[in-house]
Amino acid sequence: MSSSTSAAVPHGTRNYVIVTLAYWGFTLTDGALRMLVLLHFFRLGYSPFTLAFLFLLYEAAGIGANLMGGWLATRFGIARMLAVGLATQILGFLLLSAILPGWGEVLSVAWVVVAQGVCGVAKDLTKTASKSAIKLTAGGASGRLFKWVAFFTGSKNAMKGIGFFLGGLLLEALGFRGALWAMAAVLAIVLAGVLRTLPPMMGRAKASRSARELFAKSAGVNLLAGARVFLFGARDVWFVVGLPVFLYASGWSFTMVGGFLALWTIGYGIIQASAPAVIRRSIDGLSSEVPAARAWSLALTAVPVALAAMMLGGVARPDLFVPVGLCIFGVLFAVNSSVHSYLVLAYAGSEKAAEDVGFYYAANAAGRFAGTLLSGLLYGWGGLVACLAGAAAMLALCWAITLRLPLQREASAAA
Repeated sequence: MSSSTSAAVPHGTRNYVIVTLAYWGFTLTDGALRMLVLLHFFRLGYSPFTLAFLFLLYEAAGIGANLMGGWLATRFGIARMLAVGLATQILGFLLLSAILPGWGEVLSVAWVVVAQGVCGVAKDLTKTASKSAIKLTAGGASGRLFKWVAFFTGSKNAMKGIGFFLGGLLLEALGFRGALWAMAAVLAIVLAGVLRTLPPMMGRAKASRSARELFAKSAGVNLLAGARVFLFGARDVWFVVGLPVFLYASGWSFTMVGGFLALWTIGYGIIQASAPAVIRRSIDGLSSEVPAARAWSLALTAVPVALAAMMLGGVARPDLFVPVGLCIFGVLFAVNSSVHSYLVLAYAGSEKAAEDVGFYYAANAAGRFAGTLLSGLLYGWGGLVACLAGAAAMLALCWAITLRLPLQREASAAA
C-alpha cells in the first residue's frame, strides 16, 4: 500500500501543475475580458446600470454551468470538462469580436450580454473542473489539500489581477476586436496542451441520477454554499461598477482605475495563497478551521461599516481614503475566501467531489450575480456609500451562516 501511495503522489502533483497552468492561462484572459468590456463600453457612453447589465448573464449563466459542470465532470471526466470550458471561452471571444460599430445600442447590448453569457458558462465549467481536480490529486491529506487549494486560488486571483492590467493594455494596443482575437489564439494553445497532457477519464465516477440526489448535499456543503452567496455578493456590490465609476468620476484616469483594480486583485491573490500560514491547522481538518471562518467573517463585516460611516461623516479625499480601506477589506476577504474554498473540499464527498464543488460554485455565481446587479442599482441610488452598506448587510448574513457550520464531516463525505 505504501508503494502505491508514494507513486500516486508525484502523478497527482503532475496533474495538479498542469491544471493550475491551464487555469492560469484561462484566468488571464478572463480578467482581461472584464476590463475590455467595462472600459470599452464606458468610453462609448454607457451608464453604470447598463454596464452592470452587460455582466448579468455572464454571472447568471454560471449558476447553471456550475451545477451541470459538476455533474458532467463526474459523468465524463474532469479533464474533458476543462477542455470544454476552454473551447467555450474561445467561442465567447469570437462572438464578442463580431460586434460592429454601426449597430444600435439595443442590438449591441443584447449581443454583448449573450456573448458574455457564453463566457460565463466557460468560466464556471473551467473553475468547477479545475477545483475538482485538486480534490482528486491531493488525496486524503488535509494539510496538502489546504496548501494546494490556497495556492491554486490565490495564484488564480493574482493572474486575474494581471489580466485586468492586460485588458487595458490590449485595448490600447490592439483595439477591442484585436484584443479578443489575440486572447482566443492564446487559449487555443492552452486547450491543445490540456488535450495532450491530461488523462481524459480523470475524475470520472457514477454521477447522480436525479435532481434530488444532485442537490442533496451534506449540511456543511449546503451551509457553505449559503455563506458563499453573501460573501461574494458583498465583494461585487462595490467592486464591479461602484468603485471603478466612483474613482473615474473623482478624477482618476482609465489607466489608474485599471491599475488599482489589478493591484488589488493581485494582492488579494497573494494573501489568499498565504492563508495556510495564518490559519491554525487541526488534525481533523475542521475543529480549528471552522472557528477561523467565523472569526474572519466577523472581522470583514466591520470594514464596509467603518468606510460607509466615514464617508457619511465627510472624510477628506474619499478617492484616496476608500481605496486604502478596501485594501484592508481585500486582506480579510482573501483569508475568508481561502478558508471557504478549503472547507468545501473538506466537506465534499470524495467520489462525487465535482458535483459538490459545482453546487458550491453555483452559489458563488448566484452571489456574484446579485452583487453585480446591486452594484449598478445601489450606486445609481446612493453612490458608493449605498454599495458599502449593501456589502455590510451581506457580510453580516455570511457570518451568521458560518455559526452553524458543523465541526465534523458526515460519514458519507468522509468516506
